[in-house]
Amino acid sequence: MRLRLRRFRPRTGPHEHRVVQPLHPLRHASLRDPDPIGHLLADHDGLNRLAGLFSFAAYSRHTVVHIPLRDGVPPDEGMGELVDLVLVHHSYGLRPSQWPGLRRRLTHGTPLTVRTDEARTARDAAAWQARAHRADRRDELRHTTHARTFFLFGSRDVFAEAADSFAYAAGNGPLHKRVQQGDLALVSAIPGLRQPPGGGHPFEVLICFKPYPPYAHFKRPGR
Repeated sequence: MRLRLRRFRPRTGPHEHRVVQPLHPLRHASLRDPDPIGHLLADHDGLNRLAGLFSFAAYSRHTVVHIPLRDGVPPDEGMGELVDLVLVHHSYGLRPSQWPGLRRRLTHGTPLTVRTDEARTARDAAAWQARAHRADRRDELRHTTHARTFFLFGSRDVFAEAADSFAYAAGNGPLHKRVQQGDLALVSAIPGLRQPPGGGHPFEVLICFKPYPPYAHFKRPGR
């Protein structure tokens, strides 16, 4: 996939960071803060681009991927605060408390075009799936919300598996019944989220397809 991004080089003290954002906003995508269940709603374009952004994050351990989602078209469904999304490798060392200062410095970006490798992403996603049910598995997505931003910290394989989940949603969401009337379709979920100790309701981010209005523009594939 070809991704058009904007790259920033903000500094905090002696450290220079590399932050990228989509060049054009995901206008019809939104994320509600998981507490403990969050909903990520997007149209086909949004889900497809999110798949690419997660794939890019999987192989960019020295880059912070910032996906602004609060400024798009407000969703007419769901509850909870709308939040942005940040993807970063666990080895990067970014602290969520640093983010507001970094975000204020994202002012002079330069265009960047990258390509993702879907075959490599699928191989690494399969490697994560092969380990997913092992008792000693440690490859999880750590998460927290700070400054109206939902952070995901992970490794190559778990980000690749998440990319696969978004690609699946982009391909299969439009096939669900009643989406042409504007109903959302629950298609998949972000995998590998770390669960809180002590049980209780599992922490989830559900991935949903929803076309944008007016719904007459949308036709289910094959119709």
